[in-house]
Amino acid sequence: MLREIADLGFTHAELSHGIRIVLLPGVIRAVEEGVIQISSTHNFCPLPTGITQSAPNLFEPSVADHREHEQWLRHTKRSLDFAAQVKSRVLVLHLGSVKFFWLNPGRKLKAFVRKNPTLSVPDDKAYRAVLKKACEKLRLRMGPYWRQVQASLEEIREYAVQRGVGLGFENREKFEELPLDDDFDALIAGLNTPNTAGYWHDTGHADIKHGMGMLEHRLHLEKNAPRLLGFHLHDVTADGKDHQPIGVGRIDFKMVSSFWRPEHLLTLELSPRVNIEDVKTSKQRVEALMAERFGG
Repeated sequence: MLREIADLGFTHAELSHGIRIVLLPGVIRAVEEGVIQISSTHNFCPLPTGITQSAPNLFEPSVADHREHEQWLRHTKRSLDFAAQVKSRVLVLHLGSVKFFWLNPGRKLKAFVRKNPTLSVPDDKAYRAVLKKACEKLRLRMGPYWRQVQASLEEIREYAVQRGVGLGFENREKFEELPLDDDFDALIAGLNTPNTAGYWHDTGHADIKHGMGMLEHRLHLEKNAPRLLGFHLHDVTADGKDHQPIGVGRIDFKMVSSFWRPEHLLTLELSPRVNIEDVKTSKQRVEALMAERFGG
């Protein structure tokens, strides 16, 4: 697997949340033999025993249930151990979600759009009113879930520090997922050692939220730029399909690249359905933007 990535011209790879335990010997051997370097890993990596497909939200740090919390803590620490073993600089994490027993306002928002297909989302006045009400309901309910996230992060913060692995908190695409997009700065600043954690920007997720009217992509990057650790780079088509090759969709990557710094990690996060030529083209387009940004 990693040899194939290296043969495409990549010197580094991110190990994502689909790495099964049976793949670990080969991964470790590839790293030890210098086939490729690991820039970042994504919780949970490796996958918990018995799980055979990507499951980054299998256990959530926002859940108060003791059994699920213990599983999240156990497998996150295991992921940090493995990240340190393969010399990954950052472990990217999802931080859970707000649960609604009956009426999820996010679903109501989607239903409103389906029932009114001619609306100009996100600018329509009626849509904005429904969105505002939905966001207010989300804020009202998120308190205990958000406090649980903060407590969970305190439990792994020192563990990550001891292993020399940074914690990268990823922006999410679903309405009810945490952190809410305005909360990254306060979350990271509130950690006891904020230099050990930072913001991880997913271009596709930000674009989807932009399309929902929940954020403005450039302004969101401007706000979080001081705490950026890295990027998941993928495009989004006009109909909202993400993890597409760079340059085939609606994302302004020249704008995104203006926030890149030399120390940032840049990961192409493309769909498995993307063909080899589109992977190569995406790589070339990112390299061209890097050359324009940094010279060389």
